[in-house]
Amino acid sequence: MTAKIAVGTSAFTMGAYADNPIPFEKVIARLGELGYDGLEIPADPGYGSLADWPDTPSRNKLLSMVNGAGLEFSSYGADLSPSPFYSNDPAVRNESRTVFRKSIEFCVDCRIPVIRMDTLAEPPLPAGVSYADAWARAVHAFHDYAEIACQNGVVVAWEFEPGFMFNKPGEILNMVNEVDHDNFTVMFDFCHANMCAAVGARQTPPRETLPGGAPELARNLAGHIGFVHPIDSDNTLHDNLTSTHAPFDVGVLDIREMVQTVLDAGYEGPWWTIDLCFWPGAWEELEPSLQFGRGGLEATNVTPERPTPAGGSQS
Repeated sequence: MTAKIAVGTSAFTMGAYADNPIPFEKVIARLGELGYDGLEIPADPGYGSLADWPDTPSRNKLLSMVNGAGLEFSSYGADLSPSPFYSNDPAVRNESRTVFRKSIEFCVDCRIPVIRMDTLAEPPLPAGVSYADAWARAVHAFHDYAEIACQNGVVVAWEFEPGFMFNKPGEILNMVNEVDHDNFTVMFDFCHANMCAAVGARQTPPRETLPGGAPELARNLAGHIGFVHPIDSDNTLHDNLTSTHAPFDVGVLDIREMVQTVLDAGYEGPWWTIDLCFWPGAWEELEPSLQFGRGGLEATNVTPERPTPAGGSQS
């Protein structure tokens, strides 16, 4: 199979870059120069905020800017946090649905194939909401949103992680099974999978891990992986909140094994989107991450759309 390599551009709006985000135009130019195939865009101001690109004509300009650099969009990180679907207030839940619909319109206009979602609330639960209600509302929203997205040709990918509720391996699998929609998939981020399945970070007691760690979780989710974030993990959390997105070869994961396991679990998507979110030197890691990613894919008989340049490093 032929693979496309992208990078998550939220890495340049958060963490060390939060007070001084790298301008989106500069990011696009750099990714094009390095030879990336695409990028994941977050709903952050100056990047993929719906307020910045409110209609089809403005989005056509955004798409032209990206395509002009030889890039495509791999996915979109929707922002439903101002109106969470788990709220006790039905009006807030309805607003969440409205924002999601607008986010899907953005994806359609910008030819974005995948929309990312999460459960929004830190573990264990949002204040004033019971486990049963939070779970039921998540299941309902995810199924509803998966259908909305399906009608518009966009895949929903749930990014589970230790920093958000429902982060145990059993909960992750149960969520997929209970949502029960072909268009509801998981975004398999290597470091999140490691921290959820091998470390059990930020879980409500009793802690739940898997003997086989992240690879075992991938096998358990076979047939449901709709998007992938290849990245390393050093078994720690960033600011005790979410997984540390360690650059390749900095952490404990066997990246070749992870890539092969995800493929064996049925992942057939073209995109492999490197996630350097919160890494303080993400900008400097762009080139080595691309070279490592290409080498890692080639080692598992996946052909990168752009070959590794002569003299380039391989993992």
